[in-house]
Amino acid sequence: MTKRMIWAGLLGGLAMFIWAFVAHMVLPLGEAGVKQIANDQPLLNALQGTIGSASGLYLFPSQQSASMGDYARRFAANPSGLLVYHPPGRQIAFAPMLITELLTEVVEAFLAVFLLAQTRLTGFGSRVGFVTLIGVIAAITTNVSYWNWYAFPTGYEAAYMTTQIVGFVCAGIVAAVVL
Repeated sequence: MTKRMIWAGLLGGLAMFIWAFVAHMVLPLGEAGVKQIANDQPLLNALQGTIGSASGLYLFPSQQSASMGDYARRFAANPSGLLVYHPPGRQIAFAPMLITELLTEVVEAFLAVFLLAQTRLTGFGSRVGFVTLIGVIAAITTNVSYWNWYAFPTGYEAAYMTTQIVGFVCAGIVAAVVL
């Protein structure tokens, strides 16, 4: 990996991180499709009473050993959803979480720059377009499936995919300039 590629990856990842900050803290993209539960204490008490101390990702209603037909009927007759649950005591440490986010975006940018370096693209627009296309692929990979299978809100998915794709546009611009 050349010095320019290293700089392109580092600066591209930083550009993605800054864009993500703007998208979540300045623009409404970070809250799109997410609702707050008013008077959530009864629900929190019920969750703790039902799930207890078992952190995990829960799908409800549970399928257990029901046939697909029985599950479809159960699904239609009850509330449904996907729940990430943690029992009381989980600590939020923003600094390590922000560092993890930054490192993730630097790795993404490094990988995009590595793939870009494998091409014969030399023009600014074609380089930005190539990295943007990587972002489109990354955004589609899980987000469309979550929307399709788990009914994630369309507004949430659109905002999240926009945030990801624009992040790759930012990384692509930096990579095109640095390389």
